[in-house]
Amino acid sequence: MYSEKISHINSDFVMSRMIQLNGTAHIGCAYLEADGVIGYHQAVTPQFLLIIAGEGKVRGEHNEYIRVQAGEAVFWQKGEWHETITSAGLTAIVIESESLSPSLFMALK
Repeated sequence: MYSEKISHINSDFVMSRMIQLNGTAHIGCAYLEADGVIGYHQAVTPQFLLIIAGEGKVRGEHNEYIRVQAGEAVFWQKGEWHETITSAGLTAIVIESESLSPSLFMALK
């Protein structure tokens, strides 16, 4: 994600620009307790998952789990199968929209 230090109007913080949307979007917050799971399913629309607390693992269609933690984000294309699991718990912001274009703000891994 692209981050910048904001200091105008007596501010002192870092802003991470995540996404720019045009059109309808569904935005929610997912709370997973210890041993929580967002089950393996197909993305109905492009989907952005931003981990804001805790840690866990995500997998896509290749069945390889990737560790994620607070401050990291994952993007799934429409139709892509995916799952999120956690042993310790995590909280994430979920953004779903046909107009998601995270390539401007996210580095690919």
